[in-house]
Amino acid sequence: MSGRGRLTLGAYAATLMAAGALLPLVSPSTWILTAAILLAVQSGVGAWTRRVPLARPVTVAAQFVVTLLALTLVFAREQALLGFLPGPTAWSRFAALFQAGADDVGTYATPAPDTEGIRLMVISGVLLIGLLVDTLAVTFRSAAPAGLPLLALYSVAAGLSEGGASWLWFLFAASGYLLLLLAESRDRLSQWGRVFGGAPRTGRPGTGSGTGSGGSGGSGGGKALAAVRTGRRIGVVAMGVALAVPAVLPTLSGGLFGAPGGGPGDGGKGGTISAVNPLVSLQDNLRQPEDREVLRYRSNATDTNGQYLRLVALDQFDGTSWKSSVRPIEDVPERLPRPTGLSDLVRTIEVTGNFVASPTYEQKWLPMPFPADRVEIGGRWRYEPAGRMLVGDDGQNTAGARYSVTSLDVRPTAQQLADAPPAPESLRAEYTKIPDSLPPVVRATALQVTKNARNDYERAVKLQDWFTTDGGFRYDVDVDSGTGVQAITRFLERREGFCVHFSFSMAAMARSIGIPARVAVGFMPGSRQSDGTLSVGIRDAHAWPELYFEGAGWTRFEPTPSRGSAPEYTREQSPSGTPSESAQPSSSASAAPSAAPSTSESCPAQMRRQGECGQDEVAGAASSDGGGTNPLAVVLVCLGVAALVLLPLSPSLWRSRVRARRLGSSGRTAEDGAARTLDAWREINDTAWDHGVVPDESMTPRRTAARIVRLAALEGEPANAVHRVARAVEQVLYAPRPRPGTGLVDEVSLVRSGFTAASSRGVRIRALLAPHSAVRVVWAASAWWSTTTTRWRATRDALTTRATTRLRPKPSHPKP
Repeated sequence: MSGRGRLTLGAYAATLMAAGALLPLVSPSTWILTAAILLAVQSGVGAWTRRVPLARPVTVAAQFVVTLLALTLVFAREQALLGFLPGPTAWSRFAALFQAGADDVGTYATPAPDTEGIRLMVISGVLLIGLLVDTLAVTFRSAAPAGLPLLALYSVAAGLSEGGASWLWFLFAASGYLLLLLAESRDRLSQWGRVFGGAPRTGRPGTGSGTGSGGSGGSGGGKALAAVRTGRRIGVVAMGVALAVPAVLPTLSGGLFGAPGGGPGDGGKGGTISAVNPLVSLQDNLRQPEDREVLRYRSNATDTNGQYLRLVALDQFDGTSWKSSVRPIEDVPERLPRPTGLSDLVRTIEVTGNFVASPTYEQKWLPMPFPADRVEIGGRWRYEPAGRMLVGDDGQNTAGARYSVTSLDVRPTAQQLADAPPAPESLRAEYTKIPDSLPPVVRATALQVTKNARNDYERAVKLQDWFTTDGGFRYDVDVDSGTGVQAITRFLERREGFCVHFSFSMAAMARSIGIPARVAVGFMPGSRQSDGTLSVGIRDAHAWPELYFEGAGWTRFEPTPSRGSAPEYTREQSPSGTPSESAQPSSSASAAPSAAPSTSESCPAQMRRQGECGQDEVAGAASSDGGGTNPLAVVLVCLGVAALVLLPLSPSLWRSRVRARRLGSSGRTAEDGAARTLDAWREINDTAWDHGVVPDESMTPRRTAARIVRLAALEGEPANAVHRVARAVEQVLYAPRPRPGTGLVDEVSLVRSGFTAASSRGVRIRALLAPHSAVRVVWAASAWWSTTTTRWRATRDALTTRATTRLRPKPSHPKP
């Protein structure tokens, strides 16, 4: 089999093996058979067009067209012309299927049913990745960059499957990429000879155990095989290290293969939590039409209106979304440290509650009042000090969990908050960061709303009151969700949204005027039941801002109208309850959630779409839209990012390939030696051009060398190397008996090092990323087009003449 044939099979196998990570997302998995057949057709077209051969862009275009026709035949046959030609009706069919697929993805939990829309999204995504891999690895003979689309495919699947894309799928994907690399390097390694192999082993075919010429020939084959074997061993060892190292290093666990968290087991002392938002998966998993009970608890507080149950703090705003920072985690201490910034002068009341989570509520973050002081819970839980959060380790979640939390009901007065000193500089610097992309209107609006405030507390209260009453905002679940700067700007203009918009916007505005802020996500206190317990449903999910005041610490505010309750310190003081000594909680069966969902009406469709059905809203806080994670959108974003990375680098990649081809030839004849000399001279001229010395082809090699040395300010050995190569070129071009130059690769390396030393940093970067000589690609394409059109005209004229001659009537001759 030829080298390109092996590469084609390798690209096909690598794409299918990486696509295996998508199998846990859709059930049944029969779509993979359709994808495999269409991918085989796509690869076969590429192999045939390369064998003709056709130009590389024509090959890619042919594969794309055939892939489109195949998709039309499978998904829009009845709407297509002749059953496979896509027309306006077929395009409308594709649009409808993609829309239906997006709706299905937002409706169903994983694994989603194998609807036609989802099938189209998944199969077209795999084919698009396959086309990119085949183009890079086979058409352009560069297998290494083909790992980018493969990585994008696996990463999307791993992110959406929430643990379904286990290490086994990574092993498949990595093995496919390794096979692709080995297929590309096999021919090259066989030409290198004995690079890594040891001494030939006697007594085996092809090892050169014989003597004389026969032994020499066998040794060559043995060297090639030794290099290939060594390459395979290196790849296998590298992949094994990638799989094994995270398992034995606690600080790296919970990364690629496990749930974000600390090290494995209960005894780990270190680790970090991932920056990936922990609530992304809940929108699919908990999207139910009924208001299911997720938690039931009993508390000794007589007033639980302000006892929000906090899951996680989102403290990082990058302009696209709010998310949790990467933080170190540790074992849960017997008593949690005192809350950051809380002074002994601020009144606190100790409150205790017993909690029981529903067996169907699977969440790796533990819901509990803030700030918790002591937590008693079994299982593998870790503590994140900065956010005072508990996160499950090694697959631990809240399903059926029973735990007790002693928390502090912090009750600062308005005067204490108004007199609060400035926050520590380190905390202020971290929690007032705003992205450069934040529109100026956000800060301008914040300044306008708070213009008469005398301190940060009054500014915070004015922001809260502006959102709840003074600003004319309307609570509306029929608004597209969003967390980025555009969503905030749109929300401030239209003044309608739900808790995601209110909390994120207030936090961003507070940061813009220098108040440390973050967003908390969790649940409202729930509804009190007849037995004295409180029931928390998925519709109680909520998001709210926390602002920092020295002396009180992180303090809750409530900007969402008609949801939750405004804290007492932001309104007129009213009598509030204190813990009842006779109401101490107990872990009795009355605190357990009922087996059946609590009685409630079904969630309206518009609320379900916008994530206001309890926990759906929590998940909405973690994503940029309210309709669920769209795999097609994620795939397109990943491919767009890959294109943004590869397109600017294409001139540099082309230049590196040309250089390797010029300097990598190893001919043995005199003509080959002459070609190597001329290639080395062209490389020197292009290197000079990349560094700003425009070529002048009217000069002789000797004068060109002098010009390059003068304009580039080359000195010493680099300058001498230019002259030596120029003399070798003159020998090849003009001597009666040309003597090809020797050591040309070393000479070119010397020249390149001279240009690097003599050029400024800006010139070096431009020569690397945007080489001037890359314009030769345009020239070559223009010449190819001109040649192709000329040949086509000649062929057309010849065919026309031949047809005219055959169709011309023969002259008739009268009979004698």
